[in-house]
Amino acid sequence: MDIRVGDVITMKKKHPCGCDRFTVLRIGADFRIKCLECGREVMLERVKVEKNIRKLSRELPDIFLD
Repeated sequence: MDIRVGDVITMKKKHPCGCDRFTVLRIGADFRIKCLECGREVMLERVKVEKNIRKLSRELPDIFLD
């Protein structure tokens, strides 16, 4: 998959806060993603992230426009 830093991904499983949209902060063997609802950052293995992606969008969320 062609995932880049700054992409917004929609995951199959929701974060405990109820949001399923995350922005990608770091890419490597592990991904660091940030919840767009509560702002928590999570580190996940690349395989888990790629398996659970439902939708990928290249738009920048409002948090990057400040």
